[in-house]
Amino acid sequence: MALALLIPMVMLAQASPPPPPPLRIAASSFASVEVHLNARRIGNRWFEEDASLSGPSRITITYGQPHARGRKVEGGLIPLDTVWRFGANMATTLHTDLDITLGDLNLPRGDYTLFILYARSGYSLIVSRGTGQWGTDYDASKDLGRVALPSRALAEPEPSLTIYLVPDAPQPTTGYAELKGSLRIKWGTTELATSWRVNQ
Repeated sequence: MALALLIPMVMLAQASPPPPPPLRIAASSFASVEVHLNARRIGNRWFEEDASLSGPSRITITYGQPHARGRKVEGGLIPLDTVWRFGANMATTLHTDLDITLGDLNLPRGDYTLFILYARSGYSLIVSRGTGQWGTDYDASKDLGRVALPSRALAEPEPSLTIYLVPDAPQPTTGYAELKGSLRIKWGTTELATSWRVNQ
């Protein structure tokens, strides 16, 4: 009798679907921010967008986007007095089709890696000639230069590292001298900023 009762219970247990897997939240995302300029400079001339000239010019920052998820950002995820990878996973990259000035640092068109130094005296953006490396593979011998990043406190904390390239004018009216704007970085309770402009 006991055996007869046990068999249906075992069969019922086998017929029940397995529980759903627990939800997982990514520790980081992949992000990119771009400014598109509807012309391309070749030599001393600007050409309007043209398929034969490979389209418009662009300035792009690509990065792994970490999320705080309740953790301390300043002095925690961004260490004090240590060069930080400025993101997650692969190194953060800057690509520019144009010669630009970032803060007070001139950058010829090309590809670069970006790092951040958070020191007691303030923040600095480090621009490196090295490319294609993991975010923790910092080599000071490849530094092109550093840009001071003034900071301000945010009224509301930013839970995810977010980078903005903001043009001053959405549609320049007086020529390419207006191709400039700001680079803004927000995470935790801090916003960092510097300027960028296209060199003439």
